[in-house]
Amino acid sequence: MQRILVGGSSGAGKSTMAQQLAAMLDLRYVEVDALFHGAGWTERPEFVDDVTAVVSGERWVIDHDYGVARAVVWSRIDTFVWLDYPRWLTEWRVLRRSIIRGAMRRELWNGNRESLRNIFVDPDHPVRWSWRHHGRKRAHYEDWTARPDNAHVDVIRLRMPSDARGWLSSLD
Repeated sequence: MQRILVGGSSGAGKSTMAQQLAAMLDLRYVEVDALFHGAGWTERPEFVDDVTAVVSGERWVIDHDYGVARAVVWSRIDTFVWLDYPRWLTEWRVLRRSIIRGAMRRELWNGNRESLRNIFVDPDHPVRWSWRHHGRKRAHYEDWTARPDNAHVDVIRLRMPSDARGWLSSLD
């Protein structure tokens, strides 16, 4: 495991898992949301170039595969860690995270902050996004992991946090 993508629905714990793997395996960790989000939650124009530069390296772990960079990411990964958790669990996690971020006014990427008010009015707020896209994300990963051109990828599909903890402990 030298080039790892950690994927899953919003709230699954992709960033946490990616950071843990990076520390355990002495890999570079790159938070892809930080590369993607420009000011005002806009896509940074250099996003695909930045991701391409990261995945051209030999040893890294990233925590997302945005559609515009998906092909380049999947062509380079050797391992896909899929946090395929139930919708109720990821929704609870993303709601809890958003409430904390909104209440604390915590800056995320490039000056962006989540807003508690926007949970109810913004259709792209992470809480609402997570709910709408959970099934689509699962179908997307089922498709990508089954493609013959991704046969080189070792897929580790974890269905509950306890599975993830057990798998991580098996790496020690």
